[in-house]
Amino acid sequence: MPSARRHAPSPTRTRRTATAATSRLSRTLHGPRLALHRRPRPVADTPADAAAAASSVPAAPKPRNATLAALGVRNFRLYVFSQVLTNTSGWAARVAQDWLVLSLTGSAALVGLTVTLQFVPMLLLGLVGGVVADRFPRRRVLMVTQSIFGLSTLAIGVLALSGHVQAWHVLVAAFVSGLATVFDNPARQAFVHEVAGPQHLRQAISVNSAVFQLGGLVGPAVAGGLISAVGEGWTFLLNAVACLAAVALLVAMRTAELTATPVVARAKGQLREGLAYVRRSPRILWSVVLVGFVAVTGVNMATVLAAYTDQVFRTDAGGYALLTSMLAVGALTGALLSTRRRGSRITHLVLLAGAIGLLQLLAAAAAPSRPVFITVLIAMGVVTLLYLTGSNTLVQTTVAPHVRGRVMALYVLVLLGAQAVSGTLIGWVCEHLGARAGMVACGVGPLLGAVVVGLALARRSEGGTRATFHRFTHRAPADEAVEPAREAVAA
Repeated sequence: MPSARRHAPSPTRTRRTATAATSRLSRTLHGPRLALHRRPRPVADTPADAAAAASSVPAAPKPRNATLAALGVRNFRLYVFSQVLTNTSGWAARVAQDWLVLSLTGSAALVGLTVTLQFVPMLLLGLVGGVVADRFPRRRVLMVTQSIFGLSTLAIGVLALSGHVQAWHVLVAAFVSGLATVFDNPARQAFVHEVAGPQHLRQAISVNSAVFQLGGLVGPAVAGGLISAVGEGWTFLLNAVACLAAVALLVAMRTAELTATPVVARAKGQLREGLAYVRRSPRILWSVVLVGFVAVTGVNMATVLAAYTDQVFRTDAGGYALLTSMLAVGALTGALLSTRRRGSRITHLVLLAGAIGLLQLLAAAAAPSRPVFITVLIAMGVVTLLYLTGSNTLVQTTVAPHVRGRVMALYVLVLLGAQAVSGTLIGWVCEHLGARAGMVACGVGPLLGAVVVGLALARRSEGGTRATFHRFTHRAPADEAVEPAREAVAA
């Protein structure tokens, strides 16, 4: 008959059992090592919630490519196609315009006057364009401005092909285009939110930047081929057709699928209201201040690249085209990379602005040969577009809908106005001090902006400068993420 006495467990078995229990508890609390790289689960309120969270099935994965999801929106696809047409042909028309004035007059000063006439309306009336973008439906505003662009270039194209064009015709057309740009830019910036919707806004802004850079890369090449083959007149006609096609694409959009945006009724003080809103919104205010520092020297590279071509590398126009193309390639790469970013913070913008300045100093001091310079130039294009896209995204995702047009008008005014100033400033430095000094001057603006805005943010933040630096360079320990779950299970 078997004995009823139970055998006492051996010490070895007891240790194995305790070790297994401890291991199971550790896996329950901390999860497998790979789980540290996953998004943490929500904090549990009760032990039952903790157990349910530990055994719950992961949520359905998001789409693999958020950019393709944004392009799945019909209105946004039409908008992107219109941007491809108008950006590419618009860059081609700018090149043809400058070349036509130079061929008619032989005066580089008149070429500069033509560019000035395009910028002056924005500097004088840019904020008014934002008020109009808030008062009227933005799709209707864009239809009007694109029609003006198309008709003005159509007139110059017909005059050029008939042999009756004169320099003053081109100057007047440039001024008319500048006036249209005053109202087109803020409406276009704000309209991205309507066609893509808030859930696709970040990807839409990145795609828009990529299209703009693609136009800057392809448009001048198209202009060069058309001017050489058939003359400037056909280049203007191409832009006119593209603008009228863009109007047709705007008409084809489904208004019911646009994100509803309130139209502000006419009232006094709306311009001051927009400025006051920016002043009360620290993230927008510091983003606008920082983009002014970056744009005043950091993003206008045409003059300094021309100086490098002539003074440093001793090449011809083909060498200049290579440098500008490599900068555009880097910018296009940065725009595509920015579509994968989930968000933007002002601290990230400060770091990117500092990186732009450091790369420009590196290009000036440590680029003994053209291949090395091109490598730094591509990196510069990537970082610059990541900054510009991130800055635009931060402002657009922060601003309230009823002041979006006015805030974006201020943002564009600072961005383009600073670039207008930088052309003369950097040109003077390159002419009197050399190309490398001009590149150093380019790096001063972004670096100074990163220091000024970074210190201002550090002083305003909790804990001061030291705590801000710690947040830049450290992450919270992984144990802090699982501490609430450990306490829940222990309870």
